[in-house]
Amino acid sequence: MEKEKTLVHEKTEVKDSSVTERSRDRKTFIPRIDVSENSNELIISADISGASEKDVNISLENNVLTIEASVPEQSVEGHTLAYSEYDVGDYHRSFTLSESIDRPKITAKMNNGVLSVVLPKAEQVKPKRIPVHTA
Repeated sequence: MEKEKTLVHEKTEVKDSSVTERSRDRKTFIPRIDVSENSNELIISADISGASEKDVNISLENNVLTIEASVPEQSVEGHTLAYSEYDVGDYHRSFTLSESIDRPKITAKMNNGVLSVVLPKAEQVKPKRIPVHTA
């Protein structure tokens, strides 16, 4: 019988301060992502646990798409933390976009801690069907 493999993913903290200038003294994590593609668009799905849509900021400047999120600290009133395995902090990730993305049509949505950013392809890079005619 073959053993099932389980992959454990830890949050990766940003160690290089040159990545971003921070005005808050908090840990910053690199969110894990998936990128999927079809003939019309690319979709970036980012794991941003603990953040809501109001905590997320997405910007596009000089061909760089930046995703940032701030996760609020949570505590239970009347309790003190005795043990913690969940590390809270901010998220930061940047992507350089090619000219093949139709920038004005970029959209984003949050669902259960997963941010989906839809990057539509520009018309000139979409696959085109070329009809074949009889001679």
